[in-house]
Amino acid sequence: MRHETDVHGSIFFLLKKFVDHNLPLGTWEKLKEKARISRPDYEMTASYPIEDIGGILVAASEMTGLGEDELKERFGEYLVADLFTLYKSYLQPDWKTYDVLIHTERVMHGAVRKLNSTANPPILNVTLVSDQLLMIDYFSKRRMASLAVGIIKGIAKYYNEEEKVIVRSVTPLNDERVQIRVEFK
Repeated sequence: MRHETDVHGSIFFLLKKFVDHNLPLGTWEKLKEKARISRPDYEMTASYPIEDIGGILVAASEMTGLGEDELKERFGEYLVADLFTLYKSYLQPDWKTYDVLIHTERVMHGAVRKLNSTANPPILNVTLVSDQLLMIDYFSKRRMASLAVGIIKGIAKYYNEEEKVIVRSVTPLNDERVQIRVEFK
């Protein structure tokens, strides 16, 4: 039975890719072992318990000395290139960071939900405060807003705007509802 906190298999696939890219060969298996995960692999189209990703992140935090939120944020940044490759047809060529963020819930998450019924991305309500400020309300029982912060930073980096975009959470990152402030210089 699927649960609203389950994590889509594609996230595990991309997390393994992130680990393999950033840590020594064989680290993924060590992280799974330390997290007491016995399943051989994660299928791209299935969903898995949030506890699996939590255990892997705790083990990675202990192994690297980085905090779990920092790891999630770095993973979020890393994800962007793959996400943009997967959903390229939904991006307009003239869009930049601001535009992608405004359209993420309707266009990108809409596509995710349409293309894969087992996917359950967080709900992002974006408020246009001005042409230099967006407020994003992140809603997810998975409580992984630091991943969203990383994705936003990764989008800015993708568009070579990382010096112009300031991203910060204005509420605790591990809540179900998190407000994220995105300023454009």
